Amino acid sequence: MRAVSKSAMRRCATGVAALAILAGCEGPLDYDLRGQIGGFSTTGAAQSATASRPTPDARGVITYPNYQVAVARRGDTVRDVAARVGLPESELSRFNGLQTTDTLREGEILALPRSVGAASGVDIASIAGSAIDQAPATGGVQTTTLEPAKPVAAPAPAPTGPEPIQHKVKRGETAYTISRLYQVPVESLAEWNGLGPDFAIREGQYLLIPVKNQPAPRGAAPAAPAAGATNVTQPGEGSPTPTPPSATQPLPDEQVEPRSEAPEAPDVTAEAPSNASRSALALPVTGKTIRTYEKGKNEGIDIAAAPGTPVKAADAGTVAAITADADQVPIIVIKHKNDLLTVYANVDDITVKKGDRVKRGQQIAALRGGDNAYVHFEVRKGFESVNPEPYLQ
Repeated sequence: MRAVSKSAMRRCATGVAALAILAGCEGPLDYDLRGQIGGFSTTGAAQSATASRPTPDARGVITYPNYQVAVARRGDTVRDVAARVGLPESELSRFNGLQTTDTLREGEILALPRSVGAASGVDIASIAGSAIDQAPATGGVQTTTLEPAKPVAAPAPAPTGPEPIQHKVKRGETAYTISRLYQVPVESLAEWNGLGPDFAIREGQYLLIPVKNQPAPRGAAPAAPAAGATNVTQPGEGSPTPTPPSATQPLPDEQVEPRSEAPEAPDVTAEAPSNASRSALALPVTGKTIRTYEKGKNEGIDIAAAPGTPVKAADAGTVAAITADADQVPIIVIKHKNDLLTVYANVDDITVKKGDRVKRGQQIAALRGGDNAYVHFEVRKGFESVNPEPYLQ
């Protein structure tokens, strides 16, 4: 009976000691047995210093060469982040295995399914929304002058150094197994990805693997020659250079027979460039101009043609916005180099989507049917409309 009592006391003491150890831990319990209990630990290889996560831009976006991520703010839902970066909320939530109404932790990382571009001070949506104010009964298009752009924060500098690995969490993985896989501290993994105090992760979640601090080694000074050494040479110095075979033996005589007839010179005459190729912008539609540019009254030109005629991009660029006027008639805005924008309104059958890269002359839509078979075409430098005619000549 006494022996049983001593055994029970030993078990009790062991349990109390274990509770004391667990109570002294500041972090969550490591169920994968990678902690410091009993002196056994497999985390030593993972305790390498890592760099800080780069600072996101005003939208919360961090841009790397091959992908982008968004950093959630306090109280954000997936829907809030999608609206801020300009992506459909269903696309962003599905890509990250979340619901659109899920609340995110402050600093939590969401992987972006496609590029949202760099931060810009030009509000493309307001340009598209103001491209057509109303369509009068005469068939013309009247627009209004846009308000000045609101100042926006300067974009964050592009991250320097190596691009972090993007890891998609698989079933059964934990923050501890992933940190040990990449040999980074689990605390750094949590800081880079905005994990909670329990280090919980979910299947399908994208994690950024922290980049290790690996400063470039300083150039070492050349070692001084050893005492008593006289002739110290660099590798290869003093070695004889072999003589090339062509220098020892003459090349054989080559008999070249003259050609009996001189070859006919190729025709290199190029066709004269067309007006469209010489102009800064190409006509979006080949047709008749039914209304010209008039500052404050018609901020572009109206070009009529047969219904269904293709509407083409005036120059290479990126589709910055696709919206509609009050009558739900589509409007397309394309951003070009040198802060130039082109607007195509009163169109139908759009063949591009926001973010697409288009080439000069590529079809982006078609003219509407009936009496509305014309395109309202605008050229803008930033927010100010300019006369399109000089660009089309």
